[in-house]
Amino acid sequence: MKVLVTGGAGYIGSHVVQDLINAGHDVVILDDMSLGCVENIHVKAEFVEGSTLDEAMLDDVLAKNIDAVVHLAAFKAAGESMTDPEKYSRNNLNGTTNVLNAMMKHDVKTFVFSSSAAVYGYPEYLPVDEKHPVKPINYYGYTKLAIEENLKWYSELKGLKYAALRYFNAAGYDVNGTLSGLEKNPQNLLPIVMEVASGVRKSMNIFGDDYDTKDGTGIRDYIHVNDLASAHVSALEYLQENDSFTVNLATGAGYSVMDVIKEAEAISGHTIKYNIVDRRPGDPAELIATSKQANELLNWEAKNSDLNTILKSMWNVYNPEGKHD
Repeated sequence: MKVLVTGGAGYIGSHVVQDLINAGHDVVILDDMSLGCVENIHVKAEFVEGSTLDEAMLDDVLAKNIDAVVHLAAFKAAGESMTDPEKYSRNNLNGTTNVLNAMMKHDVKTFVFSSSAAVYGYPEYLPVDEKHPVKPINYYGYTKLAIEENLKWYSELKGLKYAALRYFNAAGYDVNGTLSGLEKNPQNLLPIVMEVASGVRKSMNIFGDDYDTKDGTGIRDYIHVNDLASAHVSALEYLQENDSFTVNLATGAGYSVMDVIKEAEAISGHTIKYNIVDRRPGDPAELIATSKQANELLNWEAKNSDLNTILKSMWNVYNPEGKHD
């Protein structure tokens, strides 16, 4: 198939592009490079620098005999979405609608959507499954849920076949070391830990150490970006013969902030300096999800998402002294 990957020069997108090409698909990347890395643009992909907000450019790109779209061109910082909702409504909501409308114009009916477990909000039970109520607690999560609702309408009214993939914390770098362009402006725990280990930051903050967990710090479900990429490819191929679906991508296992710090110290050989600060509003003590449906539908499983593999693959990229075995 010929697949358009929006955001294909970004952190997750570049790994998805690599897997698509390895699976024999032709890929066109559309990326405005606000979060993309030039060094991660696959040499076998056609690259178009542009935005999903540019309707004329989308029209030109979708006219390239595209068979399917994998949509990863979103802003994803939950905290920022609460202070700058305009940025998120414009890029996430308007941009996605533009992509869908261009697809309909050119009769492209297959869509893989990078959604988020942020649609669930505060967990009412654990592990979170796809039947869990959807009550986003930040505007970013709302944009993902709104897009999912829109996909249902386009499916019913226009015959769109889609996969909505909900995941929590993408982490790690290509385990084979072929992608090494650092994520721009990271705001998640693991890259911040790596920045402290590599000397980019002097220290980091831990938001609360008085949760009802084994060490008082929050527990989260991390998934390796290679595992995410393989799921996007499997979802695309599943849609060729099957109906639309929505699934979680997760491990069902959780690691605390202190688990991450201790493992990173062991791998890097550096002390991770941190400060304990107040909890952030809306942060639950524990957040993990189950991927039983993805296992059953896609025959998918997380193969690289243990904490040691994730952090080693990151240290291979962040280590200022060269490759680390």
